Amino acid sequence: MKRPFIIFYATIVYALAQLFWWGYRLVELQPQRTSMVLSEGSMFLIVFALGAWSLHKSVNKERRLHEQKKNFLLSVTHELKSPLASIKLYLQTIAKRDLDRAQVKNFIEKCLLDVERLDDFVENMLLASKIENSSYTFPKESFSLSGLVDNVVNRLQINKCDMNQQLINAEIEPKLEITGDKFALTSVVTNLIENAIKYSKPCDEVGVKLFRKDDTIYLQVADKGIGIADHEKQRIFDRFYRVGSEETRNTKGTGLGLYIVKTVLDKHQADIVVKDNKPAGSVFEVAFN
Repeated sequence: MKRPFIIFYATIVYALAQLFWWGYRLVELQPQRTSMVLSEGSMFLIVFALGAWSLHKSVNKERRLHEQKKNFLLSVTHELKSPLASIKLYLQTIAKRDLDRAQVKNFIEKCLLDVERLDDFVENMLLASKIENSSYTFPKESFSLSGLVDNVVNRLQINKCDMNQQLINAEIEPKLEITGDKFALTSVVTNLIENAIKYSKPCDEVGVKLFRKDDTIYLQVADKGIGIADHEKQRIFDRFYRVGSEETRNTKGTGLGLYIVKTVLDKHQADIVVKDNKPAGSVFEVAFN
């Protein structure tokens, strides 16, 4: 993508050099036309500058789209490769070794977790595609948000630390109901919690709170991870936006999760804000009015 920029800026330099040269020659030959040359030249420079700025934005946008496409394809490959490799390894172990029933059951459960991870990934891709094409209608129904959040927490709960320490600490107020698209809001809750887990260190607690205050239902997902810089707190909801490149980034993802979250919540007239967690990490707070 460097070549278009080089050609673009070289053309601008050449055009400006020609403008000043011919302006100078005209004034030298016909001094009485100096004021005309200056006024016409100034107008040309203004129009030229606006056009160059517009072209620069277009070329820069194309460069960013190229980088996003590259990162997206790499991230999709990573997201698919990891669980598939894990499933293959577990199944090969079951097939080649004489394992007892408890070991086989444990490996099958781990395979199912990876299958659920793949299923979430595919659902995210499909939902993002439908949203982008305006083909998803967001059907509304009344349902228990408490039950939805509880189900997602139980599915994503991971006990992988000493003394069976829980990774997700959930405080869910019971019997909280809303009217909305249950499928899309399940994706919202899943993406928020998975993001918190993804950017947290092993055994760091992820907090999930669901409660009513006055006439508003709040969902808070807090982590103790790397945090989010202030200048990025709005950009993280852009489609495909991720910090850095896939070659250097430590965390996996496609950049679609928070885009889906923001789009779905907008369709439900719900607000989401990102706050700093103390002493480290971030808090995503959703308000259903």
